[in-house]
Amino acid sequence: MTGGGIQRSSANQMSFDERRSIRKSFSQELNELGPADDEPLKLTQKIPKRYIVAALAFLGFCNIYALRVNLSIALVAMTDNETAIVTGSVIHVSEFKWSKKVQGYVLSSFFWGYIITQLPGGYLATKYGGKNLFGGGVVLTAILALISPPSARVNEKFFITIRILQGLCEGVTYPAIHAVWSKWAPPLERTKLATFAFAGSYVGTVIAMPLSGVIADRIGWPWIFYIFGLLAIGWFILWCVFVSESPAKHRSISTAELEYIQVSIGYSPLQIQNQKPPIKSILLSMPVWAIVVAHFTENWGFYTLLTELPTYLKDFIRFDLYSAGFVAALPYFLMAIVVMLGGQLADYIRSKGLLKTTPTRKLFTGIAFIGQAAFMIATSYCTSKESSVACLTLAVGIGGLAWSGFSVNHLDIAPQFAGLLMGITNTIATIPGIASPIITGEVIPHKATTEWRAIFFTSGGIYLFGALFFTIFASGDRQSWAETPEGYEPQFDAVSETETLP
Repeated sequence: MTGGGIQRSSANQMSFDERRSIRKSFSQELNELGPADDEPLKLTQKIPKRYIVAALAFLGFCNIYALRVNLSIALVAMTDNETAIVTGSVIHVSEFKWSKKVQGYVLSSFFWGYIITQLPGGYLATKYGGKNLFGGGVVLTAILALISPPSARVNEKFFITIRILQGLCEGVTYPAIHAVWSKWAPPLERTKLATFAFAGSYVGTVIAMPLSGVIADRIGWPWIFYIFGLLAIGWFILWCVFVSESPAKHRSISTAELEYIQVSIGYSPLQIQNQKPPIKSILLSMPVWAIVVAHFTENWGFYTLLTELPTYLKDFIRFDLYSAGFVAALPYFLMAIVVMLGGQLADYIRSKGLLKTTPTRKLFTGIAFIGQAAFMIATSYCTSKESSVACLTLAVGIGGLAWSGFSVNHLDIAPQFAGLLMGITNTIATIPGIASPIITGEVIPHKATTEWRAIFFTSGGIYLFGALFFTIFASGDRQSWAETPEGYEPQFDAVSETETLP
């Protein structure tokens, strides 16, 4: 496939059947490749490198969300009353006497920094690539986690500052990973690779919430930050060793896999490196705004529950801290499964020609949002622990389907600008992370049923609006302002001083 070059064909014009044929032929070629002199291949050589990127991106998101959500449990332990005996009298004390309002600011402070670096992260990822940006964002967040406990003991303002800095570091990660996928993910594998990586967010949440409860109960809340910080630093070393910026820069990728990825995508990184983002066209594009609205919608309900679910379980449903951590993890366990299965199903539907990309994205997003609205509202009328937990679990879990809809839609409409688009949409979608904890703290000062019902109804209404807007305006087609060069040309890489074929 590489000797005489590949016939040029526009990625925009390439038919579905042509892409499926390319995928099949390259899969066969990859499987048939044998080692020189019949030497056995190492395990890492047998595994396609794009799958290794996906696996490490998955673990990266595990770390990102573990570092983000552990505060939801840690804060309960930090401010919970403990029994103590002082001068013969039994009293209840807490290490940090922070009001619910202060706690709301503590929980939302991460997102004050997170929202600032979305657009710069998208620009930098588009211009310079996503690998180092993604890894750097994670490791700097981890280092800041290690100094979180002493900062909290100084005062709440210092602690809030550290959380803001963590948000600044993590803000670049989502735009960065979309820039990585713009070079590594063939179109017909785009959903499953991206959603598998995103599923790490929820697996990280599943691990962090119950484990944080155990850590706080057994060895103290500071170790919540120490343990997850050290794990993230360990991941960073693996990311640096095994991941490259693009397939052409990977030291041990097979020729078959390299050609398959770049022929399927339709261009090499060098062919698009000097393309300037058409900012005006992007801002006037309704498909872009459909993603913005959908992203905002999903994050409103997600962040409401992410930051407040442990408190809701403890104060309203009366779970203790240890149980609350495990129960709060159930919805995200289901969501992790749904995200991964949804990605596989969406790509199956597209690869078999059952639906085109546009209706596939709309179908998955619509089912997710309508289902979430129904179960969020139903939760407000539940009268038992079991029914409340079931509705909350389904409300969060079914949202995993949306990640096979809007979250990979950036790569459909403008793959070479996907990092920048993610920066734009995630900037606006970060507003719920700032506003939701503060609004919830204001709305539920007495923790009454009617107060929590208002929170759930608000989230349900936002979900319904998001489903309607995305269904009307979304698109799965590459937009006219995102045209790319006329097909992948292997010689672009062959003459590069910065990218060399293996």
